[in-house]
Amino acid sequence: MTNAIDRRATLGVAGGIGFAGMMAGAARSAHAATKKIEGASLKGPYLDLTTPFGNVEGYARLTSNTDMKSAHFGWFEGIVMGVLDGGPLRNICGFRGFGTTRLLPLEGEHGYRRVLREVGYYTDLATGRILEEMENPYTGEKVRVVPVANDPFNRVISEYELSRPNFGGLNKEAPAEKKGFQLNWKVSGDRLMMERHIHLYYPNALDPDTWRRESSGRMVRASEFYLYNMALDDMQNKDLTTFPHTGYWGRVTPWLPWMLMGQAPGHCLYQCWTGTAHGVDELPQDIVEYTAKHNPKYLDAPTAWEEPSLSSLEWYAREQTPAQEPGGV
Repeated sequence: MTNAIDRRATLGVAGGIGFAGMMAGAARSAHAATKKIEGASLKGPYLDLTTPFGNVEGYARLTSNTDMKSAHFGWFEGIVMGVLDGGPLRNICGFRGFGTTRLLPLEGEHGYRRVLREVGYYTDLATGRILEEMENPYTGEKVRVVPVANDPFNRVISEYELSRPNFGGLNKEAPAEKKGFQLNWKVSGDRLMMERHIHLYYPNALDPDTWRRESSGRMVRASEFYLYNMALDDMQNKDLTTFPHTGYWGRVTPWLPWMLMGQAPGHCLYQCWTGTAHGVDELPQDIVEYTAKHNPKYLDAPTAWEEPSLSSLEWYAREQTPAQEPGGV
């Protein structure tokens, strides 16, 4: 298996550029491969991105593949920071990983069921090495690092707004009145950009009475932020069932449970580059090899819709056990 990036030769001081270095190449290849579409704009000639129909098809092609059979790979790489009153933000560790999706038919209406699994690894800031344990920079305690491994995390793409995840029934937020699916698109020259975000507040799967060292409290407050940048001509090329993009993903979330911060004030902030890969061979070799050894199913997309869809917090509650108090109590 070839590796598009020699990870060890391209490490940077803030966690390396194994995936991020792909962004420039992805942007160049996307521009070079783009077929010029006469009159390409937000409203056509192929898709009108001011309509729910156009948003369904545009979002599905951007984040998966409407050929309804191929696995679609998206990667992320960046850093996890700590936010604590009384001082500046602090870089805690790097974060690298990928997700893979496939589209399934949506019965009874226009749209798709998108099935996804994703894996993310926390990494050493200086070397990019995947961490299995580290020293918590706030407490000095050596802690066992638990990677992100979400399978599945599915969603319906239809002509109505994307539904909010329910995290196995924990998020009981009343559904909003149905509105047509409309994303925030913007044209800049020959580029098309899109932004979306979500703010969540729901009961914590890690009950603080049981998970005294892992739980941030009875409720979880989290937000996620996404930016996408792609060729406008690709979006308006009716011959393409998917196309490359680059972008940004950010997350505001409580202290990671494996940091054993309990209900200490503060939270974590993720900041990552994102982009697409044409397949496993375009992902950094160390990530692929580690995944093949520990989580091989994540090297391909799901083929069926399964429930429940859970985030890393809910999986932590299901798969881990509460840590002992300091001193073994």
